[in-house]
Amino acid sequence: MTVETHDDRRQNGARMMSRPRRVGLPWYEPENYEALRASLSDGAKLPSAYETWRIATSQMEQEVQRSGVDVVRVSIEPVAFAYWCELKGRQADAAARSQYAAEVIAKDMA
Repeated sequence: MTVETHDDRRQNGARMMSRPRRVGLPWYEPENYEALRASLSDGAKLPSAYETWRIATSQMEQEVQRSGVDVVRVSIEPVAFAYWCELKGRQADAAARSQYAAEVIAKDMA
């Protein structure tokens, strides 16, 4: 999950980060899951069954929402994501998926 934006605050002269208001959650559609797992550099770290991934990710999403943060699902489509990684010179891994999600929600806010 990726933080879209946050506020910087100071307390006793120290810079502190407040809770983000909105985060992008890389989301995989069932029909793309196997292709994504195969194409990602860290795909072997994802559960082999889509339903296992979906349940775990949905639980995490709900926990973040309960903390008052707006969670936006960002669909990761294999061809578009591979193209984005190529343009950015990024490896197709968790960090890239998070950055991709952050950029998508930032564009939606513009």
